[in-house]
Amino acid sequence: MSGRYWVETLGCPKNQVDSDKLVGTLADDGMTPAPSAAEADLVVVNTCAFVEAARQESVDTVLALADAKADGARLVVTGCLAERYGDELADALPEADLVAGFGVPVTLGRRPAPDAAKLDLLNLPRPPSASPWAYVKVAEGCDRHCGFCAIPSFRGRQRSRSVESVLHEVDALGAREIVLVAQDLASYGRDDPSLGAGSIVPLVEAVADRVERVRLLYLYPSDLTDALVAAIGATGVPYFDLSLQHASRPLLRRMRRWGDGDRFLRRIATIRERYPDAAFRSSFIVGYPGETEADHDALLRFLDRAQLDWCGFFPYSEEDGTYAASLDGRVEAGLMSERLAEASEVQDAITAARRRALVGHTLRVLVDRPGVGRSHREAPEIDGVVRVPQELAVGTTFEVVVTAAVGPDLEAEAA
Repeated sequence: MSGRYWVETLGCPKNQVDSDKLVGTLADDGMTPAPSAAEADLVVVNTCAFVEAARQESVDTVLALADAKADGARLVVTGCLAERYGDELADALPEADLVAGFGVPVTLGRRPAPDAAKLDLLNLPRPPSASPWAYVKVAEGCDRHCGFCAIPSFRGRQRSRSVESVLHEVDALGAREIVLVAQDLASYGRDDPSLGAGSIVPLVEAVADRVERVRLLYLYPSDLTDALVAAIGATGVPYFDLSLQHASRPLLRRMRRWGDGDRFLRRIATIRERYPDAAFRSSFIVGYPGETEADHDALLRFLDRAQLDWCGFFPYSEEDGTYAASLDGRVEAGLMSERLAEASEVQDAITAARRRALVGHTLRVLVDRPGVGRSHREAPEIDGVVRVPQELAVGTTFEVVVTAAVGPDLEAEAA
């Protein structure tokens, strides 16, 4: 197949990895990237279906690209929305020439035969990284049963890659920083007897032997063992992205989640004792069924005491087939918005203060693009950045002195 393609990616970093795999497949088919969707012969939308807002964004993007594409160009919808809703989505989006679930070659007809060969996206090769950093997905699916999450219903059970396949991809990408991702990263290897529980530690160590920086995203707090903390600290990137979701113990149990605010605070404190420069990120759901004012106050107290560097807050979204969809105690939308705004306001002040505290400090940054770098405190595409002199070469690391904090971003000059 020849021609030009355009791939539009929505959702999380794991989706970006899937898109990179598709790009590699299209390149093997003889296709080349187009400058824009309007100039492509094939337009692919890799959708997200995590929450209602993401689903709506995916549909809106499909419709917008259907209008923008050239006459005769094919429009393919893939990713989580396609996998979760399949034929229902195909019927609702006649603008699409193909609605293709995970691993269905996007060059097939609208509804592939049931026995059509599927691609193993997890282990497909991908092109070298176009930036100094790259995501690497080490596992697919999830074995947990969190009350709010529908991901296991369409991503399936956890399936870990071999260490060899991960390292081969790391070598091929040629990036200075590798960001390891999975639905449940710390559980890597638990599903495979040949790897075994705790396999994430030797994997991190093996990747760290190959690249300058290793960063981990999406760590379930109960799996943050001392060995894993030590492995992360040894990489020189003490960045801890903890999937906490809330701080109220009763509400966390309704979420079918482990832990509580006090446990989380103790763990964070022990990590900071060992790595004073550690950076912490987490995400929280506001308005989960049954959330009371006391629960919300517990979250606000936790934020004040934890002093996390970065937080994301999300309104609860009811997902078909999840445990939470059957729960009583719905939180009214207006109240949910108020709580979301209150939590965000508290955390914004904390983040700003922690960024201001870095003024005058020397940081080692990786330059991602002209004038933009990141220290160990900033994950790509998620957190703030460090504004650096334009002449610093992309793809190299430099020591810089922070001169100012502007919102979530820092300004710095060469040390």
